[in-house]
This record gives sequence, structure tokens and C-alpha cells, in this order.
Amino acid sequence: MKICNKCKHIHNDEELMCNECKRPLEIIEDENTPVYILSAEGFELSRVRTALEDNGVPCDVSAKKKNISAEAVTGYDSSEYDLLVPYSAYEKAYDICVGIGAINEGEAEILDDDGQPLENVKTATEEFEEMSGVKRTTIRVISATLLIVIFCMVIWGTDYIMEFIKYLFGN
Repeated sequence: MKICNKCKHIHNDEELMCNECKRPLEIIEDENTPVYILSAEGFELSRVRTALEDNGVPCDVSAKKKNISAEAVTGYDSSEYDLLVPYSAYEKAYDICVGIGAINEGEAEILDDDGQPLENVKTATEEFEEMSGVKRTTIRVISATLLIVIFCMVIWGTDYIMEFIKYLFGN
């Protein structure tokens, strides 16, 4: 593997230049070389650091751009930081970050009965976003109406059951 000494991103051995900062890449020789895992700020940064440290992965941060003026006014550090881990722990750190949702590995493939990926499969959210405004409104009205009907059935059913129990015990 190769690393960019400026931004700390790792690259495949075939690559010669960094995609991020266009600098020449060098071969990673030391297992403790800090490498980039992700960028985060505020609570997300604390959450990821805690998850890594709880799993025995040492990590450090490097400020991308320190936002001092906003911190002085709001008291909140809104600066974005690069999270760095030792090269030897990169795979473990990556798996942890995927596990806690800090890194999105992309959409899972949907397979047919033969185990082949299906073409042009849309998620429910994508289908809903592609609908016309009238169709979305109609679906929302129908959903709200069905919810009200279910509530009414529960209430009337409870009343009916209570009356039946009273009748059985003669109150």
C-alpha cells in the first residue's frame, strides 16, 4: 500500500499520485504510520473516537480547518477533523466505523432466486420520491384514513369486549 504524506490517505500500489491533493505517493514502510480513516466533527468525532478506543484501536485527530471565530461566538467547536489510525489497525478501525454507521459501505445488492444481482431495483424511498405530488398526497391521505380506522376498531372492540365481560358476570 502507498500513502500520501500530506493528507494521510492510503492508496493501492498501482497509483502514483494522490487523488485528494495530487502529491506523489510513498510506500508504507512502518506499521505505525498514521493513516486517514474518516473526517468528522463535534459529537460524531467523539462517538467514533470512543468506539475505536473501546475496541483497542489508538487514534488521533488532525484539524482540517480550524474554525476559531465560530467557536469563540458559540462555544461549540464546529471544526472538521481527520481521524487517523495506525496502518496496522486500519482494517479493524474501518470495520468498527462501518459497524457503528460512521462509514457507509454503499447499498447492499439485491439478488434474485438464482443469486444474480437484479438490475434497476429501486428502494421504497426512491420510488416514493419519483412519484408525482398527487400520488404522494393520495398515499398519505389513505394511510392517515387507515390509521384512524384502526384506532376506531381498537376503541370499539375494547368497548364491545368490556360489555361482553359485564354481561357474562351479570354486573
